[in-house]
Amino acid sequence: MRPPLCAYAKTYAGEPALCPPFRLRAVHLPLVLAALFLAGCHRGNSRAVAPPPPAVSVSKPLAREISDWDEYAGRLQSPETANITARVSGFIEDVPFKEGALVNKGDVLFVIDHRPFKADLENKRATVQKDEAQVVLAQTSLQRSADLLKTKTIAQQDYDTSKAQSAAAGAQLAADKAAEEMARLNLEWTKVTAPFAGRISRMYVTAGNQVGIATPLTSIVSVDPMYCYVPVPGRAFLEYQQLAERLKKESVHQANIPCAIGLETETGFPHEGTINFIDNAVDPNTGTIQMRGVIPNPDGFLTPGTFARMRIAHGVPYKTLLVPDEAVGAEQNERIVYVVGNDNVVATKTVKTGGLFGGLRAIVSGLEPDDRVIVNGVLKARPGARVTPENVPIADTASKPAKPEPLADHPAQAEPARP
Repeated sequence: MRPPLCAYAKTYAGEPALCPPFRLRAVHLPLVLAALFLAGCHRGNSRAVAPPPPAVSVSKPLAREISDWDEYAGRLQSPETANITARVSGFIEDVPFKEGALVNKGDVLFVIDHRPFKADLENKRATVQKDEAQVVLAQTSLQRSADLLKTKTIAQQDYDTSKAQSAAAGAQLAADKAAEEMARLNLEWTKVTAPFAGRISRMYVTAGNQVGIATPLTSIVSVDPMYCYVPVPGRAFLEYQQLAERLKKESVHQANIPCAIGLETETGFPHEGTINFIDNAVDPNTGTIQMRGVIPNPDGFLTPGTFARMRIAHGVPYKTLLVPDEAVGAEQNERIVYVVGNDNVVATKTVKTGGLFGGLRAIVSGLEPDDRVIVNGVLKARPGARVTPENVPIADTASKPAKPEPLADHPAQAEPARP
């Protein structure tokens, strides 16, 4: 049987060419045409579906009363420190304190054998009693001599002798009373007590050892409050002086300028206090002056010698708007935020920013309290494009500032933030 001719094949030498084996047979043609027809119908009926507007989170700015802060590095120091030493010689009988514990003023730390000192005190008291008897006898003799002198019974010399003996007896009594007081103090010093409340160190001498006068026994540091010393640049010091003048105070330490500290393992500045001291001169070698903040420490958490970060308010508190720092973008040399209007269309606003307060950026100008700021999904927003906004509140992570004086609105609302 001869194979079918290919209608589209070229002929050679007048003879039609044969169809190759892989060509579709005629029986398959209806199926192919039907598939093409269905595909064409499907393409004709399909239409492109526009994606929905992107979802973003929006928030109204947080209105707060804040202060601008400078940050420095310093170390904590105790207001009071003392090396506890023995004031009398003797054997240590007892050490009732626990090493490293908090103690109160007057708590007994060491007990020295008191028996020799008690015996010495009793001896001195007996001597005083004898002297008091001698004084009475001398005064009686002097009175008698005075009466006899009036009647010319004794000579003036005898009277003068009685008078001198009475004075000597009185002087001896005073000397022995002083010795009695010294003996009483020595007996009292056999109990070594804490001079102030604070944290005690380890014991340098244990019970059973002989100690002498000025033998070191332990040390103690006060813990409440705690001081933090920081070096402050001279220019910043001048600004603090200006702040004190605005608060109508004579000096910086009288202005009670707010400060706060944070340790290396802490986030932010959770321990608040005030500036209570500033040195009397700027160091010409460093151009800095030392300032000191006093921080309440009732639970004894802060430890002397610890590194700390301190921030100091360098202006009076003022009212401003706060937004999350990540919601603030940059466009050339300007700061911008994306806001959503009532028609859910995105727009940009040029703003002037202030300092950073616990993750929130102060907006000095350019933003209204009722603006809906995009705080999440900024990358999805395009100016002039429509979005699907979801209202979320702003978490108030700004630290609460201390208030040295009654507050007023910031004079210009435009003081530049410190880096």
